[in-house]
Order: sequence, then C-alpha cells, then structure tokens
Amino acid sequence: MNIPLPPNYNSLAQALVDLFGTSVAIAQTDRVSGGDINKAYALTLNNGKHIFMKANAKQNAAFFTAEAAGLTAIAATKDIGTPEILCTGTDDGEDVGYSFLLLKFIESGKRRADYWEELGHNLAAMHNADTTTFFETKSPQNTFGFFQDNFVGARPQINKPCNSWVSFFRDNRLVPQFKAADSYFSTRDREANTKLLDHLEDFLIEPEKPSLLHGDLWNGNVMCGPDGKAMLIDPACYIGHAEADLAMTELFGGFPPSFYEAYREVHPLQPGYENRRDLYNLYQLLNHLNLFGPSYLGPVQSIVAEYVG
Repeated sequence: MNIPLPPNYNSLAQALVDLFGTSVAIAQTDRVSGGDINKAYALTLNNGKHIFMKANAKQNAAFFTAEAAGLTAIAATKDIGTPEILCTGTDDGEDVGYSFLLLKFIESGKRRADYWEELGHNLAAMHNADTTTFFETKSPQNTFGFFQDNFVGARPQINKPCNSWVSFFRDNRLVPQFKAADSYFSTRDREANTKLLDHLEDFLIEPEKPSLLHGDLWNGNVMCGPDGKAMLIDPACYIGHAEADLAMTELFGGFPPSFYEAYREVHPLQPGYENRRDLYNLYQLLNHLNLFGPSYLGPVQSIVAEYVG
C-alpha cells in the first residue's frame, strides 16, 4: 500500500517510550467490555493520558497489523472518522507473550441530530474515493482486492487482486467459505452451491467504479466520536463493489432510513441492488456459519435457494 503504516514494536514498554517519552509508565489498566476475539483495555499513563489497547496471543499479531492497515486506508480517504492508530507490536511479557494494537482513546460523545445522515454522506464519499493507492503497484489486474490478506471476524479473508469483481467475489469470498463449511452441507446443498458459483455472473454486476470497503459494516463496528459524528472501527478492508458494504448494513437490523437516503444522494445505486443484496450477505452468513456453527445453516441454504432454486 502506497500509504505509510504505523510502527510495529517488539516491546510495549519501548512503544510507550517512543510515543510518550522516557518517563512514561502505565499507572492503571482497566478492562473494557466488547468484542469476543481480542481483549481490550483502557490504559491510564502516569502523565495523565489515556490510550486504548487491544491484545491477543503473540501468534495472532497479524490480527492487529491487518486492522491497522484497514484503519490507515480508511483514514487516508479523509472522508470518515476512525480512531487514531499509535502502533502495533508484540511483547514477550512476564508470563506469556502477547500481541497488541495501541489506539488513541475515544471518549464517546452525544450523537449529533444529523448523525445518521452524516454517516450516509461520509460512507458514500469514502466509496467514491480513489482506490489506486491501496495496491503495491498500479496494474490492470489490481482493481479489486487489497495489498494484503486480512481477517473478517477471526477468520482469514483472501484479498488476491483481480480485475473482475464477479470473479473476485466468487474466488476470494464465496469459494473459501463454502469449502470451509462443506461438512454442514448435504449432497443436494453442494449441487446448489456449485450451480450458484457457476452462474454468479447472472446475478452480480461489475461496479461503475471500485470502492474501498469497510468489509464488516454492521452497527457494532460504528461508534460515536467526541464530536458527535460516527466513526468506523474494526475494519476488514478491501477494494470491491460498494453494494457489499451497504448490503451488510441491512443484515443485522439495518440502519435508519435517513442513512440510506443520505447515502444515495452522494453515491446513487446501480439498478437492481435489492436483487443482489442477499447474495452479498451470503458471504457474511457463511462466515458466521464457519465461526459460530449450524444456527446459520438455514439462512445460508435459503439464500442459495433464492438464486438457484
């Protein structure tokens, strides 16, 4: 990615020294609730500053370098807020090694009256932003994907560049999830899944332009900043069709109508979006099937049947 990424350290203590000076120390550590993948903490330093730390096992350091890359990409568009990244790193610790991500601590404020309209406008502006900087090199092949693989939830997400959105969504999104979930499917299910993959171009279309996507855009990954505006957190970024982001906002309860109206003012949708929405969300439901088990099998089967009978 042709945008500088945050520094990566081999010691939390050294990271704090470089960020805040040689006399800095952690005065208080408070566990923060939320999320089921990483541990989260509010750190109070002896200089009075507050920072936010995510931690996981040392071998899961890629969770945080990938998240930092996604937050950096979103911030680079200058269209929508994200937490300020301080650094990533690993530490051997006193008892066991761990990986970490340090962010500026965000004090959540009161939502502005136009909170959802502002989010709609800003997300649409992000989807309209130039995407050529998010690949290592400029190439016709580098249209959809990202400069590195990352994660959606705790599962790997393949971002191998491709010059076709339909091919990218088939090969890097649906195929890996169907393979991982194969034990849940009957022979009839597998036949339907194969039919869907073989005819995906009958249901999806290429976008008018590629867009930077958050990649995991539901209510839980949007927070209110101190200025009352929405901020995006916990991204699974890649370059794709803006419809995929919008579809996920409708998957788990949806956003208010004012959000969608505002979004369309800046980024009008291509005709037939409503007919493609469930197919985009098939990817997310397959991921939930692979993460959380058979309670998501029925919704997956229903969506496949919706398209191929």
